Amino acid sequence: MNTNISPTKGNLLALKKSLSLAQMGYELMDRKRNILVREMMRMIDKANKLRGEIDDTYATAYSALQLANITLGVCDSIAQSTPVEDGLAIAVRSVMGVELPAVSLATGGDAGICYDFSSSNASFDEAYICFHKVKLMLVDLAEIENSVYRLAVAIKKTQSRANALKNIIIPNMAETIASITEALEEKEREEFSRLKVIKRNKEREAKRM
Repeated sequence: MNTNISPTKGNLLALKKSLSLAQMGYELMDRKRNILVREMMRMIDKANKLRGEIDDTYATAYSALQLANITLGVCDSIAQSTPVEDGLAIAVRSVMGVELPAVSLATGGDAGICYDFSSSNASFDEAYICFHKVKLMLVDLAEIENSVYRLAVAIKKTQSRANALKNIIIPNMAETIASITEALEEKEREEFSRLKVIKRNKEREAKRM
């Protein structure tokens, strides 16, 4: 309770308005937290599924590469002709005011076969395609994991603010309102009693006259 606030009707009305806004703020914070939690859980499920797909694709890729090395010999020369992918494009999308990254390859994700088919075989082609799929999935996974981290931070902040409103600010306001209301009612009773005394005195004086 704030004891520095004078018990006046003006302050009481202002506090009631502030309390209404605080309650509305808490409801919005709680709704935001729920939406962010749902979004984070959806992304966590997606990340877990994606990790499984990456493991499976890696296994297929290495198996195909091993077979290619056996049938073609060590494929270093072909591998060296493949350009290094070092470009990412990062945009931003917003979920309830939380900025989340949207990551993609700067090249657009085209597999872009860059070796001579006469120097490869089906196993090497399968390995190349699988590794390319893994690259795209890793980009998606990086986007999801970064988004999950940002959502977790935002959820923590939102929960902290909601708790402050629910457990501190709103109860303090309600207590102050109750105290001011009680003080005003006491003041009205005193004023009523004073007016009754004045009226009674006037009636006595009138009888004497």
